[in-house]
Amino acid sequence: MDIVVPEPVARVKRALTVLGAEDTVTVFDSTVPTAAAAATALGCDVAAITNSLVFDLDGAPLLILASGAARVDVRKVAAQLGTGSIRRASPGFVLEHTGQEVGGIAPIGHPQRIKTLLDESLSAHPVLWAGAGDHHSMFSISYRELQRITEAKEMPVR
Repeated sequence: MDIVVPEPVARVKRALTVLGAEDTVTVFDSTVPTAAAAATALGCDVAAITNSLVFDLDGAPLLILASGAARVDVRKVAAQLGTGSIRRASPGFVLEHTGQEVGGIAPIGHPQRIKTLLDESLSAHPVLWAGAGDHHSMFSISYRELQRITEAKEMPVR
């Protein structure tokens, strides 16, 4: 019997392959909508969980890949980007720009490429885990490979 993969997860799997990365998507029986839940399910440090956080930057999406142990300092990020205010995006804005729901957002697999920042603190972990498009799926990847496939700008975000 074939397992039906939800379309957002299928897009992430295709994106990994197209980008030349290994498809390491893991699907869990229960939901993993938070970094803490994911770390518990995976048996890893919450700091190795890569939260994909979407912000509204003057009407355009900004994706910040941040450690599950960190809280993004939007003022610091805005200052580094030389821009105005960065606001947390509404669930509708997130879905529109990523095709994925809050709590399961992946760093890739979106309808269009999104400007992406990568939390430098994630480089301390040999294996990172990121959302794979829904509340039941995640994938593993190295920091360098994540930076490569997302074309993210590396910076401190806290």
